[in-house]
Amino acid sequence: MSTILEHIDSPADLRKLSVARLPELAKELRAFIIQIVATKEGHLGASLGVVELTIALHYVFDTPNDLLIWDVGHQAYGHKILTGRKAVFGTNRQWGGISGFPKRDESVYDAFGTGHSSTSISAILGMAIASQIKGDADREHIAVIGDASIASGMAFEGLNHAGVTKANVLIILNDNAIGIDPSVGALKKYLTNVKKGTAKDENIFECLNFAYSGPIDGHDFKAVLEALQQLKKQKGPRLLHVITTKGKGLKQAEEQQVVYHAPGKFDRHTGELRPSTSDLLPTKYQDVFGHTLVDLARKNEKIIGITPAMPTGSSLKFMMEEFPERAFDVGIAEQHAVTMAAGLAAENMVPFCTVYSTFLQRAYDQVIHDVALQRLPVVFCLDRAGIVGQDGATHHGVFDIAYLRCIPNLIIFAPRNETELRNIMYTAQLGLDLPIAIRYPRGRGVLEEWRLPFEKIEIGSARTLHEGTQVAVLSLGHIGNVVADAIAELKEVSRIGHYAMRFVKPLDKQLLQRIFERYSSVVTVEDGCRSGGFGSAVLEFANENGHSRPIEILGVPDTFLEHGTTDELYKAVQLDKQAIQTSLKRILDASDNR
Repeated sequence: MSTILEHIDSPADLRKLSVARLPELAKELRAFIIQIVATKEGHLGASLGVVELTIALHYVFDTPNDLLIWDVGHQAYGHKILTGRKAVFGTNRQWGGISGFPKRDESVYDAFGTGHSSTSISAILGMAIASQIKGDADREHIAVIGDASIASGMAFEGLNHAGVTKANVLIILNDNAIGIDPSVGALKKYLTNVKKGTAKDENIFECLNFAYSGPIDGHDFKAVLEALQQLKKQKGPRLLHVITTKGKGLKQAEEQQVVYHAPGKFDRHTGELRPSTSDLLPTKYQDVFGHTLVDLARKNEKIIGITPAMPTGSSLKFMMEEFPERAFDVGIAEQHAVTMAAGLAAENMVPFCTVYSTFLQRAYDQVIHDVALQRLPVVFCLDRAGIVGQDGATHHGVFDIAYLRCIPNLIIFAPRNETELRNIMYTAQLGLDLPIAIRYPRGRGVLEEWRLPFEKIEIGSARTLHEGTQVAVLSLGHIGNVVADAIAELKEVSRIGHYAMRFVKPLDKQLLQRIFERYSSVVTVEDGCRSGGFGSAVLEFANENGHSRPIEILGVPDTFLEHGTTDELYKAVQLDKQAIQTSLKRILDASDNR
């Protein structure tokens, strides 16, 4: 039997439908998203929640001439399917397939690339001002932003500016009371009061000079279409407040919105999650962090936990459950999180600020100006460091070593396993004179037993794993386990020394001096960018100390990595076990020929 969706290859096809047929299309679109994500995995709940809104926006507005931005991009699956990518949607987030987020070079309908939150208002304002300057008064500029994202400082900056312009912008506030975790903060409370009709007389958006409409039911086609058609007749800054349910159309996704944000594989008929083989693997690094922080907080009352909107992802949720008065989700506000941590440290507390590696990029000035410059001992726990997989270019945490290493007064540590993560956290809370960044990867560790007695780590100390005679391999962090496996399988194992350096800053200079005196070649291995990273630090040491040994840096090349499984991506950048073995054999051969 023919469906409506199979005949929709573009918004132009969509606009040929009668309004009466749109609810059936919404039902088919939801089923299609569920069917693909159930087997291919990805972000589910956010896109299910905006199906009616997605259809209505493309139905009313003349996309792609009218510009449409989806903030973050978790909401954009329906948008992708309706804009010519239905046939390839099964490749979503797969190696060589389409991106899980809007991407400018993927489609003319993706007006702006979005992977991190709260960028849409600033971007759409820039586009609207460009249209003004060009004399195009009729073009519409629309940004769809979630209630969790609009609370971010950058979103407020965009609202603050847009409100004093005559730019032709329409902000759609998708209010579902949840981002990845439940929304937090005073603005969330205000929006709740608006929905209940108990808000104070003044409307915050009207006070910012926006023509405000709503709130309306985002699943009621009649209400959404009428609102959009009316707003299309108006000009200037406008905001439409739309109430939606994240996970709409799948019972489990509506009831367990955190779990079904990105649920993995599940039964598309029942919604039940499928067992994962990863459940049999060692504990995730982020869970080791979360449990360790609770263990330490039980004995040290000065410990405070902070996260910008990722309590579940970072596992700060464990401390929030046991010590709610000492653990804070500050919302999508990385700058605030870092400077709040600095304030706590200034008052002799021990703040652990847990934030994804790529999200800390959003608070770079605060790390420099508010923390490092003042030598305040904030403990940064950088989750999702290194290659993260299918979220792709916006989320790979490969830049943190380079962007942090140049900052004075900052210690940088990368644990090789869960025990080292626990021990450096223990060491940090004993008291440091400087801030420290602890970087660790997404997902599973390597140890079955990790809850061992704490041991203090000497700052700047590396570990000798294996002595050799010709080539020294200096690894940093978790990838050292791959290096160890690679070396163990080589017949030349006795010729290769392996050292887990752990600290990027300060380096273990005594050990490095001995390594350069002992070995004819040195290889560095890191799951970060080669430009300015750990290998660069070793090169600088060699240059400063007059060492002329050949040094080869294995790491991520000077390019943005796309999406794929971590195995595929490590192979692509030649950081998998086989590639490391090939590199070591080549270096040994070159050493023999010198």
